[in-house]
Amino acid sequence: MTGGFLRNRAFNEISPGDTASLTRVVGRDDIDLFAMVSGDVNPAHLDAAFASTDMFGHIVAHGMWTGALISAVLGTKLPGPGTVYLGQELKFLKPASIGDTILASVTVKELRPAKRIVVLDTTCTNQKGEQVLSGTATVIAPERSIEWPRTTLPDVSLRRHDRYEAFVRAAAETPALPAAIVHPCSPEAILGAIEVRRAGLLEPLLVGPKEKIRRAAALADVSLDGMPIEHTPHSHAAAARAVELAAAGKVAVLVKGSLHTDELLAAVVSATGGLRTERRISHVYAMDVPAYPKPLIVTDAAINIQPTLEQKRDICQNAVDLLRALGMAEPKVAVLAAVETVNPAMPATLDAAALTVMAARGQITGALVDGPLAFDNAISPDAARTKGIVSAVAGQADILLVPDLEAGNMLAKQLIYFAGATAAGLVLGARVPIVLTSRADPLTARIASAALAKLAARPQPLTGLMRL
Repeated sequence: MTGGFLRNRAFNEISPGDTASLTRVVGRDDIDLFAMVSGDVNPAHLDAAFASTDMFGHIVAHGMWTGALISAVLGTKLPGPGTVYLGQELKFLKPASIGDTILASVTVKELRPAKRIVVLDTTCTNQKGEQVLSGTATVIAPERSIEWPRTTLPDVSLRRHDRYEAFVRAAAETPALPAAIVHPCSPEAILGAIEVRRAGLLEPLLVGPKEKIRRAAALADVSLDGMPIEHTPHSHAAAARAVELAAAGKVAVLVKGSLHTDELLAAVVSATGGLRTERRISHVYAMDVPAYPKPLIVTDAAINIQPTLEQKRDICQNAVDLLRALGMAEPKVAVLAAVETVNPAMPATLDAAALTVMAARGQITGALVDGPLAFDNAISPDAARTKGIVSAVAGQADILLVPDLEAGNMLAKQLIYFAGATAAGLVLGARVPIVLTSRADPLTARIASAALAKLAARPQPLTGLMRL
């Protein structure tokens, strides 16, 4: 390549012994991208735990990843653009590991003028000079010389969702907690119950109309063996019975099935239900945002429409208590508004300033609280520095306390659909955590929600899990 152009070698410009090469360093992204494109998800290439038991003892690149480097040399350098691949023999001699520097080389071995066929020896060697791959390529060389602009490739970024892996592992290490799956009368709800049971997180008790539950299982093509059913005639009764079971200590977690959220929460906050506390209940989205370096809580985006200052205090404390239960010693709470200065015409800034003072006076405990902060100042150290904001919270928030439900819902869904975030949904403030999931949620979100609920239900907080 010269000046952004690819130049080939026409058949009549090629001689035996001619050679070309390129160099690539094996990266984790290369392996993951190759797996996604090829569909080869062999855990030897992707799962460190599995790979540790394999013959090499660690993750290795796909053999055909090194083979693809040979194709790149043939297609871009020798012979270059216009080359037609006819065949390739390959022998894989050593694994290519993350961090290895691979030199892919081709050398002209034979020319067959009748059909412009070129036979080339092909090799890949690592930084130690050891051959990783050897073989022979047969191609048709181009008839004429070509100079062509190198195509600008699209930017590619991988969205890894691993912020909650430690929580899922910690939750799976203890016995599964009994959980009431409330009105699981859809295939999705049944599958969700099976998934969290299989992950060793929750032991489901299916609460709802027995026949509807069985029909849903038949539609999902799964067995309900080992999963007891608590029969109720309809969804209202299912919500009430699940709350009774939780109040009696027979289940430690409630999981929303295929009933309306309002229906379940009305039973939870009922004066006779036994699950109310002195706190206002609130919802948290525990988010794994690929572009943010740590877990992020957005609250409240689902229950409290226009919370008062006192209700915001409870919403804040609920989220803080969750992170402390997960092992974070002092969560950082950013109280969001459109600006970072107090403006009497903007009530959200007044509430934010009041909450900051309330935390300083001990009305909110166990956290650093600061506001008002605009979204960029809350999550970007550079933005906070540019604005001259001196704060222990700005640029590194663990919790985003939003002004109202509409702002929170839009923020959370923008993070999910535009930024590729995964969101675990929990309701806090009752005597037991409540899992709220959607049919649109991926498996990772359902598993993360169950894991967080299980950890939140523990009598003692974790230690050392969230040292961020």
